[in-house]
Amino acid sequence: MEQTDQRVPYWEWQQQEGLPIVTGLVVGDLNEIKVTPWDRVGGAGAFTDLGVERGREGGGWVCEIPAGGNLNPLRHMFDEAIYVTQGRGATTFWVEGSGKQMVEWQEGSLVAIPLNVWHQHFNTGPTPARFYSLNNAGTIMNFYDNEEFVWDNPFVFRDRYSGQDEFFSGDGDLLALAAATYRRVWRTNFVPNARTLDLYEWKQRGAGGANVILQMAETVCPHISQFPIGTYKKAHKHGDRSGPGGVQLLILKGTGFTLAWPAGATEFNKLDWKQNGLVVAPNEYYHQHFNSGAIPARYLACIGIGAHRTRDMKVLSDLSESEGGWQIEYENENPEVHRIFEAELAEHEAECHMAGQSPFCTVKG
Repeated sequence: MEQTDQRVPYWEWQQQEGLPIVTGLVVGDLNEIKVTPWDRVGGAGAFTDLGVERGREGGGWVCEIPAGGNLNPLRHMFDEAIYVTQGRGATTFWVEGSGKQMVEWQEGSLVAIPLNVWHQHFNTGPTPARFYSLNNAGTIMNFYDNEEFVWDNPFVFRDRYSGQDEFFSGDGDLLALAAATYRRVWRTNFVPNARTLDLYEWKQRGAGGANVILQMAETVCPHISQFPIGTYKKAHKHGDRSGPGGVQLLILKGTGFTLAWPAGATEFNKLDWKQNGLVVAPNEYYHQHFNSGAIPARYLACIGIGAHRTRDMKVLSDLSESEGGWQIEYENENPEVHRIFEAELAEHEAECHMAGQSPFCTVKG
């Protein structure tokens, strides 16, 4: 992990909060990592700072609510969405001068937290509930370097949320991404179950995959991708906009693994994952996702926090390297990639379905 003499306010704040900090490239199960009491929120928590370097702009955190309990009321000047990894409960939202709205959630739900809106989480079940927070707290805290501004700011963004009806109804609007009409954007503030949300064909990444970009509370814009049994997606990388740590992928369902490697490398980091796992695709590393399980694999890519994704932009990670992009086509990949995949499938007594896609496939279609 990177060491630096430069002040990083977010790191200082993490130390002050006193929680465990999980590093590395993969978390096996977010429901199994150690959490400790967190006075600020009134529950228990742990930070995640995954990557080959520690991300100055932050990662995320896990929070646990005891059975029948609740967290403290909070508001903050950073964007956030929570994904529920276990349990069921509800969250209330309010601003000065308006009544409270309540959203009921369950395992698999994704809830956007409007910017600087008061909110409070409740566990309505008989067992502890946990959620993972996707946020840009690191970016905001490093920029302003003032805890009071971030956590105790009275400003109300009424143009974003003022207690309007149906804000968290779960209904949404389907948009086309202007620069790449094969991608779809679902604009909503609440996804009742991200594991079953409708997705749309994504031919460019291969393997018969599907995808949707989410635009939540205006600026929280991760995406969900799924790919079939016995397949894998094309290798690609992301630019420095994803930050030093890289892109975190939260596994919604399925089992498999990810290969990650820097440009020019001939050896791979193999990162095994399962439901409720968290894996990082390090910044500027090529990475490739493989489904070696018995059901379609689906993940939530925790990127696009604090930035509109519907603006006119070229998606280089979807464009072949031969066309100036950052994606490796199947025919150009290292043959060792497919050998590793078939060996993994053999261990699980599973069948490869890459015939007709990968020229290295030994299974005849």
